[in-house]
Amino acid sequence: MLMDAYFEPIAPGQYQPTAFAGGAWQDNEIHFSPLGGLIVHAMDRHRAATASSGTKELGRISFDILGFLAADACTVTVETIRPGRTIELLEATVTIAGRAAVLARAWYIATAETSTVAGGDTVPMVSPDRCIPWTMTDTWPGGFVASLEMQAVAPPVAGRVSAWLRTDIALVAGEPSSAHASFIALVDTANGVAVREHPTEWMFPNLDLTIHLHRQPTGAWVGLDTSVTFGPAGHGLTSSVLHDELGPIGRAEQILTVRPLG
Repeated sequence: MLMDAYFEPIAPGQYQPTAFAGGAWQDNEIHFSPLGGLIVHAMDRHRAATASSGTKELGRISFDILGFLAADACTVTVETIRPGRTIELLEATVTIAGRAAVLARAWYIATAETSTVAGGDTVPMVSPDRCIPWTMTDTWPGGFVASLEMQAVAPPVAGRVSAWLRTDIALVAGEPSSAHASFIALVDTANGVAVREHPTEWMFPNLDLTIHLHRQPTGAWVGLDTSVTFGPAGHGLTSSVLHDELGPIGRAEQILTVRPLG
C-alpha cells in the first residue's frame, strides 16, 4: 500500500498526481506548489545519479508555468547545462499530456564558511506555537489546500499575511525527499494566502515562481511573510520573505495576471 503522497512514481521520471495535489482554480488541474517540489526532487535525483562534483546547495530556482496543469501523468526531464565545482546550473521540463507545462532552472552554489560575516535578514516570524489556527479552505477548494495545516501570526487582511504551513503528506510515495524539495513544495501557496480579491470574482494566477535562498531550510514548517500588489493594468505581484523556525532563509516572487471573472 502506498503512503499518502502528492505524487506516485509510475515509471522513471514519470509521476501520477494524487487527489492531494488537486488544484484551486479548477477541479481537473493540479496545484503548482507540489509540482514545484516534485521538480526539485527530480533535480536532486539527477544530481545524485550524475555524481555532481563538489558540495553545492540550492541558491535559486525559477519556474515558468506555461499554461494549464492538467491532473494527468507528469514527465520530468532534467539536464545539467552548466557543470562546475563552484556553480552548477540545471534545467528541467515538465510535460503533461504531450505538452511542455513547466520550465525550470536552478543554480547550485558551492558552500563555504561565512558565519563571521553573516548578516541581513535576521528578524524571525512569531513561532507557529504562538500563532492562531487558520485555514484557507473557506476561500480555496482543492485537495492541496485541504492537505495543509496552517497557523497565522494575526488574522489576514487583503493583500497581507504572515503565516506558517506544513503538511503530513509525502511529496513522492516511496521516495525520500530533501528538506529543500519538501519546503519548496509549499512555497507557491503564497499566492493564495493573502488574497486581495475573492477568487470567485477575480482571477490572479501566477505565471512564474522565483525563489532565492541565502540559507537552506530546516524543519517541517514553512513561513510566508507575504504581500500582494495589484497594478492598474492587469498585472500583479506576490512577494514573500521565506522563513523556517530559525528565521528568514530567502525570498519568493510571483508575477500575476489579474482579470475579472464573469
